[in-house]
Amino acid sequence: MTKGREYDIAFVGLKPGIHEYNYNISDKFFEAFQQQDFTDCHAQVKLLLDKKSSFMMLKFEIGGSLMVTCDRCNNDLKLDLWDEFNITVKMVEEPELMNDQEEDPDVYYISRGESHVNVENWIYEFINLSIPMHKTCGFDNADGPQCNKEALKMLDKLETEKPPQPDVNPIWKGLEQFKNKKD
Repeated sequence: MTKGREYDIAFVGLKPGIHEYNYNISDKFFEAFQQQDFTDCHAQVKLLLDKKSSFMMLKFEIGGSLMVTCDRCNNDLKLDLWDEFNITVKMVEEPELMNDQEEDPDVYYISRGESHVNVENWIYEFINLSIPMHKTCGFDNADGPQCNKEALKMLDKLETEKPPQPDVNPIWKGLEQFKNKKD
C-alpha cells in the first residue's frame, strides 16, 4: 500500500453495523507531519466504525506509550497514552459548505458520492491530544530516580532568591494608610 492508503476505509461495501479497524502507530507515521515534541511512539489505535444509512459514528480508542521531555527537570519521561474520541461523519450534498459552517468539531461532512474516508489526520490529531499539556515526572516522583536532581537543586535555588523590590514612588507613600481600611 502507498503511504496514507492504509488509513482509507472503504465504507460503501460495508453492511450497516459496527466494524473494527486496528492500527499500530510508530515514529514512522509522524514523518509526514511536522516535527513532534515526543519520540519512541508505540501507540495502538482501535477504531470502531458504526455504519448507519446516512452517517457513520467513529470511535477512536488510543493506547500505548511515548517519550517526552519533563517540563520541570528536562529528563526523558515515558508517558502512557489512553484516550477516546468520537467523530460523526455525515453524508450530504455540499460537504465543503457544511464543514465551513459546522461549529461542532466532532461532526465531519463528506459527499454522498464518496466511497472512502481517510482517518490518518484524525489519528495524528487524537494522539497529540492524548498527551497532557503539562508533562512532569510527577510530584510524587520528584525525588525518584527519573527526576534530574541537578535541575531540581537549581530550581530550589532560584525559588529562594527574592527578586529585587521596585523603588517606591514617593507620590504614593501617604496612601498606604488607606490600603486596608474599611468604611
